[in-house]
Amino acid sequence: MALDSSALHSVPSLRSVNKGTRTASTREETDPSVVRQQITVDDVAFDALREEEVVAHVMAALDAGRGGNLITPNVDILRQLRRPQLRDLAEQAELVVPDGMPIVWASRLQGEELPERVTGSSLIWSLSEAAAEADRTLYLLGGAEGIAERAADRLTGEFDGLRMAGWDCPPFGFERDARQLEQTVGAVVDAKPDIVFVALGFPKQERLMQLLREHLPSTWFIGCGGTLTMVAGEVSRAPEWIQRSGLEWVHRLAMEPRRMAKRYLVHDLPYAAGLMARSVARRTSARRAA
Repeated sequence: MALDSSALHSVPSLRSVNKGTRTASTREETDPSVVRQQITVDDVAFDALREEEVVAHVMAALDAGRGGNLITPNVDILRQLRRPQLRDLAEQAELVVPDGMPIVWASRLQGEELPERVTGSSLIWSLSEAAAEADRTLYLLGGAEGIAERAADRLTGEFDGLRMAGWDCPPFGFERDARQLEQTVGAVVDAKPDIVFVALGFPKQERLMQLLREHLPSTWFIGCGGTLTMVAGEVSRAPEWIQRSGLEWVHRLAMEPRRMAKRYLVHDLPYAAGLMARSVARRTSARRAA
């Protein structure tokens, strides 16, 4: 297959085929007569949906022949989305849900409430189960060599009837190599999957999702970071009680201190503190204006 030359040379410069912008308050559901609430946290509009509602939305859209991009910002991604050059990744996504309890807490502090945390590492299980029941196909993209294949084996072993359209672990730096990028995109397009989990890290995975959507407008793409590594059993996820407490980052830091220390301790903790302060200030301003 042939890709546009500009797309081959710079994934960060890609724009989605969908030029529409998400509104800051509400957005149409799969059924245009249904309005879905959105809550803005630090200038990013999140869909106020529970996990089962996200799954239902994706499956209903597939039945209607419509695809989309689903992104799950955590605190680190929300911090980066404040950069103007990355804002389109949230604005052009069909669904944006919070993968991080601090984002849920911030929504409550500002007087609104996102119903719950919805993570890529949970959605890969719930969407895989729904896909198996609906005879939909999955494609896994990302991770180190062998990770996607092992994750596929585990998912198909867990859910009877789940069909894998394929998997791929592209080499590091593939997005900067025109030929390798074309091969990676071409393999997904040729597989024609219904749902693709893209585990390449932010913002690389979201930029690639935008490109893939131009070729597969009826497919759903979910950015899921390190999820495939967890599904493959390479890294364990925190116990459920730690997840609920909002301290999963502590577990990740303990598991991978060299890789995660700067991210969590230098960048994310100060940002999270500022996020809470801004949320309180927003609620105070709203009360004064009322």
